[in-house]
Amino acid sequence: MAAMACTTAAASTVSTPRLGAVSGVKTSAAAARSVQLTSAFHGQSVSSVSHVAALKAAVTSKRSGRRAVVVCKAADGQTVVIGLAADSGCGKSTFMRRLTSVFGGAATPPKGGNPDSNTLISDTTTVICLDDYHSLDRYGRKEKAVTALDPRANNFDLMYEQVKALKEGKSVEKPIYNHVTGLLDAPETIHPPKILVIEGLHPMYDERVRELLDFSIYLDISDDVKFAWKIQRDMAERGHSLESIKASIASRKPDFDAYIDPQKQYADVVIQVLPTQLIPDDNEGKVLRVRMVMKEGVPFFEPVYLFDEGSTISWIPCGRKLTCSYPGIKFFYGPDTYYGNEVSVLEMDGQFDKLDELIYVESHLSNISTKFYGEITQQMLKHADFPGSNNGTGLFQTICGLKIREVYERILEKQKNAVSLEGAKS
Repeated sequence: MAAMACTTAAASTVSTPRLGAVSGVKTSAAAARSVQLTSAFHGQSVSSVSHVAALKAAVTSKRSGRRAVVVCKAADGQTVVIGLAADSGCGKSTFMRRLTSVFGGAATPPKGGNPDSNTLISDTTTVICLDDYHSLDRYGRKEKAVTALDPRANNFDLMYEQVKALKEGKSVEKPIYNHVTGLLDAPETIHPPKILVIEGLHPMYDERVRELLDFSIYLDISDDVKFAWKIQRDMAERGHSLESIKASIASRKPDFDAYIDPQKQYADVVIQVLPTQLIPDDNEGKVLRVRMVMKEGVPFFEPVYLFDEGSTISWIPCGRKLTCSYPGIKFFYGPDTYYGNEVSVLEMDGQFDKLDELIYVESHLSNISTKFYGEITQQMLKHADFPGSNNGTGLFQTICGLKIREVYERILEKQKNAVSLEGAKS
């Protein structure tokens, strides 16, 4: 794709689908209604797609009698879009920090923007939280008796349009859902990155959005583990009471089963977090069994394997080479089927005592997409303080990050080859 700068086109009347109504700008009532996000913020409704852009266009229209439309395209190839789905409190934020670390550079909120923004931006990646596409704020959901998991509380039209625009190299004015106030704040400008990660409850729910994804991951946390994690996060970080957390989980369960959990059938990789099988009748939930379910036949992706690709293997590492206290560590690898798809499964049950010894395990894994020997171990040591760094959640999230990097590089290579071929033909 040839490099292109932002260009400005002018016209007497421009039909912009789903543009919020702005004084001085001609739009249809139906289009305006289709994108209004009900919000308690200042008691107003927030226009969705390009409210700020529309205001600028209105000024231009008033001065010259014509509206300007600014179109931006990515300079070095189409944006690669990654989807990460999981319920609230299931480790998405930790996964995002591991993923952005693989690509280098610190991921931070947009500079000079809303301090409560959910967006994280680094040199290569932009991470968008899909909570920003709630069409109902916290009070609107309470009034209508729906949860944030219910599709009726989310604007999938806007989600699709803005992800599609970013993939095509166009900047968007994205809403912000404020987790502190529970309200919808004024939008922020998001420019097309090299890699766009959309994370949240519904990245694979809407078929239109799902078709835009180049790669997708689902974090599948068992109910027992999810409860422990949510208590830790919501009590420690958000100040919620134990009673409110229990009530929230109970109220969300039917919608989770109906709208969130079914998305895992579409994912290219599913990371399952389960109670250990090494301790009979374990009730503490401190030791975890983690499975990475990898779909076969996904473009630009080759599943990781242990020892021998396609074989069924159970492995207990040597205790002299990998220090681990009771109940020890056990690995499993083998082929399986998942929602009718052929998959490869890599499983780890137990936890590490010394992360620097992880190199022993790493040396027995293949198709891990590392750039150098020991890169997985290095990444794990770099983020030893992250949750899950002593078990399979951290290990498989790190491997998944490396695989995503390889997917991106292969897509980029294909784009460059296509441009070179087109140039040779002309």
